[in-house]
Amino acid sequence: MNDAAGFAPPPPTTRDRLRRILALAAPTTLLAATQVAALLIEPWLAARQGTPALAGWAVVLPFALLLGQMSAGAMGGGVVSAIARALGARQTEEAAALATHALVIAFIGAALFAVPLAIFPRSVLGLIGGPEAAEAAAAYSAWLFGAGALPAWLTNTLASILRGGGRHALAARGVVGAWIVYPPLAWLLMEPAGMGLAGAGLAFALAMTGSTVVMAAAVMSGGAGFTPSLRTPLRRALFHRILAVGLIACAMATIANLATILVTARIAGHGAAAVAGYGISARMEFLMIPLAFGVGSALTALVGRAVGSGDWAEARRIAWTGGGLALAVTSAIAIPVAIFPGATAAAFTDDPAVRVIATEALSIIGWAMPGFGIGMALYFAAMGAGRMAWPVVAALSRIALAVGGGWVLSDLMGFGLTGQFVAVALGITAYGSVCAAAVRPGVWRGR
Repeated sequence: MNDAAGFAPPPPTTRDRLRRILALAAPTTLLAATQVAALLIEPWLAARQGTPALAGWAVVLPFALLLGQMSAGAMGGGVVSAIARALGARQTEEAAALATHALVIAFIGAALFAVPLAIFPRSVLGLIGGPEAAEAAAAYSAWLFGAGALPAWLTNTLASILRGGGRHALAARGVVGAWIVYPPLAWLLMEPAGMGLAGAGLAFALAMTGSTVVMAAAVMSGGAGFTPSLRTPLRRALFHRILAVGLIACAMATIANLATILVTARIAGHGAAAVAGYGISARMEFLMIPLAFGVGSALTALVGRAVGSGDWAEARRIAWTGGGLALAVTSAIAIPVAIFPGATAAAFTDDPAVRVIATEALSIIGWAMPGFGIGMALYFAAMGAGRMAWPVVAALSRIALAVGGGWVLSDLMGFGLTGQFVAVALGITAYGSVCAAAVRPGVWRGR
């Protein structure tokens, strides 16, 4: 069939897809690299406060990660997907209305973190890490979530609105400054100002507040290709458009972090040093998320637009191209960690007991981390496609193996911490495998 010029346009090649993914992923990957650097400095700063503080930081870690994952990747993915599909169908006014609804969701999401973790930190954290770790973490948690949850949700939601409009570079510029400012500000408040671990929580809140101001200015000036109106009437259908993907993704993020929370609770019986050691390994594991998010955010937008135009075959090709790219990126970090676990552990702590446990955990779990990277990228692609059932199965498989398998290997079979770390690695591997198995014509097809 000829087009207006007399020739049908050639189908895109793998190189074309890779170029499109990289064009959108590059700024977000730069943001992810900045975030990774900040998150690597964080446990080092906590360790300088002593092993109890490092254990307190480790207990808060799953909740802090969940805050970022929900606001940026999970509900944020729902925002990107909904706006990208609206723009793919050339419905600009609907995209603007969706942005307003996304901001309402951000306020609700922030409250879900701020209320329990800022008002009742000792009660919540004590159930996981015991009274010693909870006491060390209480003030840190109060600042982090009490003052930081709302600006974190707002800045990540505003960035998602920009990404839905294809403005990934602008979104990255608005957030990267916060992650550059955070480590030195955290150090100033923790050590010279004498706030200890609590200073890291206040530093996070201040950095995210500054980012929110920058991001709001970008979005309200039409940076996403449209200008949201705060007077837009709220409609159930538009909330559903975001929440249909976002709630499922939030549930998955909760399950993922619940695996870490439950594993931490199991390890707590071995003492604060074991909690701190596993906390270092868990931080390295979850560093795969921002690395994969650089590619994944591009996949959500590109797959969403392909699905919006009805081209499911192209959506699958985009997903696999991005998945391969994410595997390469995460392997570049994870494999050296697995090969040199002792050096990695030594970079974070001088405590011999913590270092031994962290080294063992990294030597086992590190090899599974690239699979987590490709799984996360394809999970973001599934958001764009609106095909979330298989990623849910992947998340459930992960927690079943990490916790249930850990009980079998560690307790029933007597392998102790080693068995628990093997179970965590098996859970991560299952997650990546199930997410990959879903990207096929039998699942990703038109309704």
